[in-house]
Amino acid sequence: MKYLPLIWAGLWRKKARTIFTMLSIVVAFLLFGLLQGINQGFNTVVQNLDVDRLYVTAKTNLTDGLPIAYASRIKAVPGVRQVSYWTYFAGYYQDSRNPIPAFATDPVALFDIYKDLKIKPEYLQAMQRTRTGVLINEQLAAKYRWKLGDRIPLGTSIWTNKDGSNTWNFDVVGTFDSSDLGGGFPGFYLNQSYFDEAAAFGRGTVHYYIVAIDDPAQATAVSQRIDALFVNSANETRTQTESALAQMQLKQIGDINFIVNAIVGAVLFTLLFLTANTMMQSVRERTGELAVLKTLGFSDGKVLSLVLIESLALCAFAAATGIALAATAFPLLKPIFGNFQMPGIVVAMGAGLALLLAFISGFAPAWRARQLNIVDALAGR
Repeated sequence: MKYLPLIWAGLWRKKARTIFTMLSIVVAFLLFGLLQGINQGFNTVVQNLDVDRLYVTAKTNLTDGLPIAYASRIKAVPGVRQVSYWTYFAGYYQDSRNPIPAFATDPVALFDIYKDLKIKPEYLQAMQRTRTGVLINEQLAAKYRWKLGDRIPLGTSIWTNKDGSNTWNFDVVGTFDSSDLGGGFPGFYLNQSYFDEAAAFGRGTVHYYIVAIDDPAQATAVSQRIDALFVNSANETRTQTESALAQMQLKQIGDINFIVNAIVGAVLFTLLFLTANTMMQSVRERTGELAVLKTLGFSDGKVLSLVLIESLALCAFAAATGIALAATAFPLLKPIFGNFQMPGIVVAMGAGLALLLAFISGFAPAWRARQLNIVDALAGR
């Protein structure tokens, strides 16, 4: 601690330079924390997807439909506990720029499969009684100020009804809480039976089957049994776990892990030169002062340590600030990932990178200070 004033004085010799360097490090590690946090968030969401749910889609393409008659055959497969489905409605409210994640389904079976969805039993009963009924999540209800009993006109970019209109009218019969599954989970459900009756085309088909199984360890075997039912049919199927489907959809977006690492790597590589330049200039400007320290009895190793600690203090404080700011921003991501916080591994990675940055950027000027010749330094050579 007795050398702290020396380190502090060296760090703030040029206040503007130190402040701008610190701000650069803060921004870099803020970016690192957010990007790596989001990347880990995707990985965590995928890994935490329920292993006792399977998704059945058309083998040719995810958007191709499957006959709704498949439901009873899939449910009869040994190991299957419950079956529901989704038909994408492509809805929007008032304007096409206000998309609504609406799906036609069998609500009772769906809420039995997704135990994380919290709903009052009376709302499901009301849904069964009301052909035009819809269930919406609480976030949508709050956003558009919808309440029980409201009649909602919903447009769709795909499905026209038998009247030739693309506007459908629905009655709100209940709400549910889907916050545990994140904001990406569909939040608007209508009855598949009503959709089949009213649609001008595409009746009798669904886009996805969601299958709950009794034993997650039998997921592969059950998947094979389901697909075997429809081999060589006009509508062959591909059955996979919820996690596998999510990973496949993410890969269609791109290799998120590679993109994040490439961006962060480029930022940190640039930051390395900036920080090393700051430390080198600082040591160069203090050549005479370092020579005086050696004259007073400071060993070469002690001078080297002082410069390295100065580099560490600069990088560690600024990096910790950047990571802390990223962590405070994570509650804003709750609508996307659900109840999700900054992963500990991101904090650990940030600490390791800060130490590495401090050592690499500080070692060259620290070694220069260690090798400093007292006579030449005092003579200004």
